[in-house]
Amino acid sequence: MSESSILVVGPSWIGDMVMAQSLFKTLRQQDPQCVIDVLAPGWSLPVIARMPEVREGIISPTAHGEFALSKRRILGKALRDRGYQQAIVLPRSFKAALLPWFARVPRRTGFRGEMRYGLINDMRPFDTRKLNQTVKRFVALGLPATAKIDSVPYPQLLSSQEGQQQAIAALRLATDKPVIAMMPGAEYGPAKCWPLEYFAELATKLHAAGHAVWLFGSEKDRVAADQIVSGGVAVNLCGRTNIEQAVDLLAYCEYAVSNDSGLMHVAAAVGTHVIAIYGSTTPAFTPPLSDEADVHYLALECSPCFKRTCPLGHLKCLRDITPDLIMESIKKT
Repeated sequence: MSESSILVVGPSWIGDMVMAQSLFKTLRQQDPQCVIDVLAPGWSLPVIARMPEVREGIISPTAHGEFALSKRRILGKALRDRGYQQAIVLPRSFKAALLPWFARVPRRTGFRGEMRYGLINDMRPFDTRKLNQTVKRFVALGLPATAKIDSVPYPQLLSSQEGQQQAIAALRLATDKPVIAMMPGAEYGPAKCWPLEYFAELATKLHAAGHAVWLFGSEKDRVAADQIVSGGVAVNLCGRTNIEQAVDLLAYCEYAVSNDSGLMHVAAAVGTHVIAIYGSTTPAFTPPLSDEADVHYLALECSPCFKRTCPLGHLKCLRDITPDLIMESIKKT
């Protein structure tokens, strides 16, 4: 192992994992020779593989929310021989801090939370005023406790032209028109989702203007996305791509129209111009980390509520962002 070897206990959500690359970049900026391994859910390992700063993604032995003390102990003991000098624990939960303790990592860095004293011995205050963005919270744990965060390095996932062509061939996609991606889903809930009829209207307008439209998402998004593709104005790829293919195909697209979702962060990280639509959440907290992004957020009096469903029942924060507004953003860039 390198003299500077770090184990990062990563987050559970795809967007957070993409933003965590800003931490990995920060660590390598401070020590270009440091070795970084990331403990992560199995689904995120293909994303981590696109981060050149990370040596290895280690699959987490537990499901999201599972305590599973024995599983954490077994893997922690197995990692002892790696000789990590530091562990950085991004989740604030008690259980997330257990594995580095079992691995006997001497310096265990994390925020104050859930009575983790002893498990975390490099405890950092959790100041939400200074650390007002998710990405800043991640980066702060890779800096000295007194450091001021003026800026953060943006995530940059690697994409492959060979992978693009393989995915295009496997999915039998036509490439005779400029492609615009749409991501109509959001794992958190419907209060983050621009109305499907708006996506359908926008897809129709883009099709008429000479664009191809590809819809991305998980299998759970497939039925909803079918409402957008009627009339042949778009191709529904929801549930049809793996993570590697989604990364490469999003990099192929010129624009990506998306809710505040994990795939939005993937699109931003591969350099696609993102048109981001925010409803119950705010771009002040989880913005697309890219200079190539247009953000639509109305900042209504009731926003951001951070609810899964609209507590007032009108969803004006999203319904008042019309397809014409989004179309104008695409025309302007």
